Amino acid sequence: MNRKQKKLLLYLAGAVVLLLAVLLLVVGIKSKKAKQEEAAEESTSITEVRPYSSLTYNNGSATLSFTLGEDGNWIWADDPDFPLDDMNVGVIVDLISSIKPQQTITDGDTLEAYGLDQPSMTLTATSAEDGSTLRIALGKTTTDGKSYYMMMNDDESTVYIIADALSQRLIVPIYDMMKLPELPVLTADNLVSVTVEGTASTVLTAQRPESPDKGASSADGTEEGTTDESAVTWRSGGANVTDDPTVTAFLDELSQVELLGCVDFKPTEEAVSICGFDAPTAVLTAKYLGDGTAEQTFTLTIGGALPGDDADGDYYARIDGDTTIYRINNNRIEKLLALAESGLE
Repeated sequence: MNRKQKKLLLYLAGAVVLLLAVLLLVVGIKSKKAKQEEAAEESTSITEVRPYSSLTYNNGSATLSFTLGEDGNWIWADDPDFPLDDMNVGVIVDLISSIKPQQTITDGDTLEAYGLDQPSMTLTATSAEDGSTLRIALGKTTTDGKSYYMMMNDDESTVYIIADALSQRLIVPIYDMMKLPELPVLTADNLVSVTVEGTASTVLTAQRPESPDKGASSADGTEEGTTDESAVTWRSGGANVTDDPTVTAFLDELSQVELLGCVDFKPTEEAVSICGFDAPTAVLTAKYLGDGTAEQTFTLTIGGALPGDDADGDYYARIDGDTTIYRINNNRIEKLLALAESGLE
């Protein structure tokens, strides 16, 4: 092979290499574009925002139904009197109005393989516009446990993989959606008297110095006829117990009492008995000055302790004339329980 032929061969080899590079570049661009189009398709919502008037779902443990009231708030269909905090229902509606699948499977395995032959969760939402329904079925979780296989409107030809955000909302128990009652803030500044009944009985009465010119302003700008907490004297059985550490700790605890959640909204007499209200552990009756200085009464009844390893020291509780049984933490009533058991020793 002469020099001229070698030179031509080198040119041809270079051309082949260049052609291969161009070919690989074109293939790469097309592949990238295809992936981008696929990602764009999967990030597009397969549902649309619609005004729904009713929602029913089964989370594998319970079936819950909700209807939209005339005031725009959701109502628990099983008991319209239930004080529902509809935030969770609102989130569910938002999620089903914009379902963006992570993956779409159109030529996949059997429904059984995805757990959709017997769904773990189902949901039906009814449109307020035309009465049409959106039906969603969730099957198994994916191998990482962070997503679910989903079928929509009974279409067995298409299976979607979606994030677990919807399932996490569907498993929220109904009592966790309850608006808990607001308890009065009880402090030495507004308390008139406190009675604690249990094994022992204790009555604490507040005494305050009061200006004869009620309602007038003092030199420091405070209203005459009112006092700060340090001016309150606490008496029990005639004795001054203001500086008693048990009383001080109890009053401090009393200002922080709060309910954790609902245990039973409309309990049966049997449930009331099981929860220990036939013989309460403690009954607190507090008289206090509410708005406009009108005297009001708050009653907190403590039943028995919750059973089981997950009880965390919690107790059953009821307030005032409310028949609902609530859950309250031991840390919020520790001093109350001690006072009910032993009184002021």
